[in-house]
Amino acid sequence: MDSPTAMNPLLDFSGLPRFADIKPDHVTPAMDSLLAENRSLLKKLSGETETPSWNTFVAPMEDANERLSRAWGQVSHLNSVMNSPELREVYNANLPKITQYYAELSQNEALFARFKALAASAEYMTLSPAQKKIIDNELRDFRLGGAELPDAQKARFMEIQEKLASLSAKFEENLLDATNAFTWFTEDEKELSGLPADVLEAAHAAAAADGKPGYKFTLHAPSFLPILQYADNRELRERFYRAHVTRASEFGPTELDNTPLIKELLALRQEAAHMLGFANYAEESLVSKMATTPAQVLDFLRELAAKSKPYAEKDLQELRDFAAKELNLADLQAWDMSYVSEKLREARYAYSDQEVKQYFPENQVLPGMFKVVETLYGLHIKKSQAPTWHESVSFFDITDQSGTLIGQFYLDLYARSSKRGGAWMDDAITRRKKAGGLQTPVAYLNCNFSAPVGNKPALFTHDEVITLFHEFGHGLHHLLTRVEELGVSGINGVEWDAVELPSQFMENFCWEWQVVRHMTRHIDSGEALPQELFDKMLAARNYHSGMMMVRQIEFSLFDMHLHYDLDPSKETALDLLQRIRSEVAVVIPPEYNRFPNNFSHIFAGGYAAGYYSYKWAEVLSADAYALFEENGVLNEEVGHKFWSEILAVGGSRPALESFTAFRGRAPNVDALLRHNGLN
Repeated sequence: MDSPTAMNPLLDFSGLPRFADIKPDHVTPAMDSLLAENRSLLKKLSGETETPSWNTFVAPMEDANERLSRAWGQVSHLNSVMNSPELREVYNANLPKITQYYAELSQNEALFARFKALAASAEYMTLSPAQKKIIDNELRDFRLGGAELPDAQKARFMEIQEKLASLSAKFEENLLDATNAFTWFTEDEKELSGLPADVLEAAHAAAAADGKPGYKFTLHAPSFLPILQYADNRELRERFYRAHVTRASEFGPTELDNTPLIKELLALRQEAAHMLGFANYAEESLVSKMATTPAQVLDFLRELAAKSKPYAEKDLQELRDFAAKELNLADLQAWDMSYVSEKLREARYAYSDQEVKQYFPENQVLPGMFKVVETLYGLHIKKSQAPTWHESVSFFDITDQSGTLIGQFYLDLYARSSKRGGAWMDDAITRRKKAGGLQTPVAYLNCNFSAPVGNKPALFTHDEVITLFHEFGHGLHHLLTRVEELGVSGINGVEWDAVELPSQFMENFCWEWQVVRHMTRHIDSGEALPQELFDKMLAARNYHSGMMMVRQIEFSLFDMHLHYDLDPSKETALDLLQRIRSEVAVVIPPEYNRFPNNFSHIFAGGYAAGYYSYKWAEVLSADAYALFEENGVLNEEVGHKFWSEILAVGGSRPALESFTAFRGRAPNVDALLRHNGLN
């Protein structure tokens, strides 16, 4: 008779996920089985009376929770990259059960008491720094999870956690469905004037796949962005802009409107924070971050805004002048910005994004990116084999110079209708010490680039290359850890506002000639990127960086004020955003813009009261990279120091300590301003 693991691939933890075998029918039985096992174990651990130890108390709990998180992680991943009605249904049916389990766990007073007893025991002083950090984090998380709440409030707190999880999932679903709901077909090539040949080829292939003539365009990034950037037809640009910025709002189907979800999410977050004794959700969010108070974050953002806004105003005036003089556009609108910006860049720097894109085929970019990592850290990256969820997904091994396997990762690069937007890294398996030896870490790297058309490799814009390096930086943070304890291995336990340090650090290499020249080959001629063209790209590196900086600050201020001092009786989320725009933005979008309704980062992606992390961590990453600039950008000695002091330690010590150990001092904002041309 088959064992349960043979019948249910989600219960097989012997190796890599069995994606070829996983079906929606497997989800509920697997989750029910694991939840029952875990609850039984927790009941046993809660009832023990002898002094807890790491091996008898923490380790068995970690083992059980790892099995659950690995199995549910595969389901969540598939829901993000291969969404289907059947999978969505079982995901949503099981999400409340998973949320309830973790809420119960974090409210378990008996377990909390045993962690406190372990922290006060003689054994605590003999534990490794990583083990001590895990116990300290657990004590913090029990408090944040409501373990100290009166029994009368615990049920309501748990109810809130379950509702927040389901609202976040619904927010993401509405956005995906609203994105997929918009398609536009045309057979009139005149309407598509200005669009590059490869974009037209992809649109023609998309229409043909639907059995239709002409061209098909959607709101997925590889289709939508070129229209805003290249389409000469202003009416077409506005049509796509409007469709994009009104997704999941009252301008579409009522059932896909995220407006009521935003209101409810904010109210529930504030209610839960108040129950825990915080004045607002922002204060609660910062307990586990580097920044200490909302006021500190707001001061940081406003200081950056004050330094950036004059540059942003200058950027915008240049665009207005150019649009009026060269393009006969007197009233520059939001849907014109990318188009005019591209035309001005071509005029000023004598190159276009599309020209550069021809030099970045996937089969040249990937080896070039891997070469950076191999040089800095003395590693080898090679293609390998594993079951995947889609035929376009590839899989790689990372080994050291002795051939020992260090880590593995999946690479899912292309956009499709079943995949959520954006780019992200997630962990599949985490490095940890087990009875049979070390468990090899495995990561998922996901992007939404244009797929290859015909028999040519996929082509990436330079911005997409930067995105790829960014996500690979996250991947390396997870894969190159040397920590052997699950709770602080890889990205686990790293403060949220420091987690972008390794990813933003990697972006810098996309601006180094000695790196870029080896990752380029023209799709037709086979020639490497000419240095003359690279020099133009470098000259344009900070092209409109002021406008980009204030845009990120606008989103960060909106997020922080939303969770800190928004009074919903006086102001809606949209009102707040418009007030912040009037303070820091230079481009004011049209009244119908509903940006909050598709701001997944903070309503569905874990960045609530944490979006400022991108700018906070950019200070760290720019300053860290400055040490490479001073010593040679591919300096192996500095590379190994970055590995050992930043990547290797994971969450086993505070991020500020790791940064200081690498840099020899506290972080400094100067490098960030210099990299952005704002000093």
